[in-house]
Amino acid sequence: MNEPETLMPDPVYFSKLAQTRMPFGKYKNRLLIDLPESYLIWLARKGYPKGLLGVMLKDVYEIKLNGLEGFLSA
Repeated sequence: MNEPETLMPDPVYFSKLAQTRMPFGKYKNRLLIDLPESYLIWLARKGYPKGLLGVMLKDVYEIKLNGLEGFLSA
């Protein structure tokens, strides 16, 4: 029987996630990880933008939801 494949986090992606800034709107230029939780909840309900930004915002929401912000700290 084969062992299940272990998924490893991508350190390059998480580094980029920690350094990416919001490109538009009320929170323009704020680091994604520093966006208010209320805004991330609103986006989760409204719908995330298409593409990589949407994926990153969803990941930040999940990180904050689970109390893992320290994971992205320098």
